[in-house]
Amino acid sequence: MGTLMSASPPQTLYVSVRRDELRRLKEERDQLQRQVAQLSLLLQQAQGSDKAVVTL
Repeated sequence: MGTLMSASPPQTLYVSVRRDELRRLKEERDQLQRQVAQLSLLLQQAQGSDKAVVTL
C-alpha cells in the first residue's frame, strides 16, 4: 500500500490582466469560436454528403 497524504486545502491564484491584454484575449476567443462554428458546419456538411453517397 502507498503512503497516505493529507489533502491540502485549495489555493486561489490571483492574476492581473491589463485592459489591452484582456481585449486581445477576447478577440482571440471570438475568432476561435467563429472557427469552431465554421469547422462544425463543414463537418456536418461532409457527414451529410457521406450519407448521401452511401444511400445511392
